[in-house]
Amino acid sequence: MTFAWPDLLWALLALPLLVALYWWLLHRRKKNTLRFASLAIVKQAMGRGPGWRRHVPPVLMLLALATLLIASARPRAVVTLPLQQETIILAMDVSGSMRAADVLPDRITAAQNAAKAFIAELPRNVRVGIVAFAGSAQLAQLPTQSHEDLLKAIDSFQLQRGTATGNGIMLSLATLFPDAGIDIAALGGGQSMRPRSMDEVTKQDAAKSFTPVAPGSYNSAAIIMLTDGQRTTGVDPIEAAKWAADRGVRVYTVGVGTLQGETIGFEGWSMRVRLDEDTLKAVAVRTNAEYFHAASAEDLKKVYETLSSRLTVEKHETEISALLALVGAVLALAAGGLSVWWFGRVL
Repeated sequence: MTFAWPDLLWALLALPLLVALYWWLLHRRKKNTLRFASLAIVKQAMGRGPGWRRHVPPVLMLLALATLLIASARPRAVVTLPLQQETIILAMDVSGSMRAADVLPDRITAAQNAAKAFIAELPRNVRVGIVAFAGSAQLAQLPTQSHEDLLKAIDSFQLQRGTATGNGIMLSLATLFPDAGIDIAALGGGQSMRPRSMDEVTKQDAAKSFTPVAPGSYNSAAIIMLTDGQRTTGVDPIEAAKWAADRGVRVYTVGVGTLQGETIGFEGWSMRVRLDEDTLKAVAVRTNAEYFHAASAEDLKKVYETLSSRLTVEKHETEISALLALVGAVLALAAGGLSVWWFGRVL
């Protein structure tokens, strides 16, 4: 905790003086008590005394004063607040290698189940879009708040050949910034989003004069890319990460499968697939995000749980003077209220 006006904290030194004053008043009251011949008769007439209750209101008032004095110094603290994340793009690998069974029951099923659980935990105000990529990238679902549509899109995945991780990132960016003139074919991705009109050509020309922003500074959207292999075609993922970083979009990367890889068969051919962790880490670092490795279905579930918390809340340093002032006022009211209730007077 830091303070904008720390010099005001010196006022807290007055609190021990108040405690000493209270203690002196208690002893003075005892000395001024009249002497009776029989103390037992007096106690019987007065009944049971207030006991510990007589100290509660002064203690609460002392805490109230301390809280208000701290509030006057304008304290600042790091607090967790809801993140105004509006859109999350799930870019998911649907290449043939996702049929490998080193992640039970298989990689694609584990990825689908984890993605569904992730969506279910998100606040309803967050829009989610889904990009599926293999040899090329396709927009499986436009960003929407409809969880039902998202689940249908995830269930409709069809495995294909190739792994174009860069295309997955670029199509995710094009979905987030439809007016940015992002053309995957122009970057050597071998895939054009759609025929371009004259307006789109103009927008692409405008994109050339785009002014980059700080990586990770765009807080309205994020991309989560899940893959289990190495890029075999399409845009270089490092180049795609540069595009994301220049627009401030974080790309969280998730590597699925064991590090030693897996030999799989698909449509009459077989190959050994393994994670390209170096590239996935580089993409995450370039965009000021994080890389996660999931070697099992349980690991993948935990990764998505972590991402859910990262993308829905954030920590900010903010002034909490008003909060402490409210606490001080409540304590003061409690002190006065209890005193009136128990003793018929305010302190």
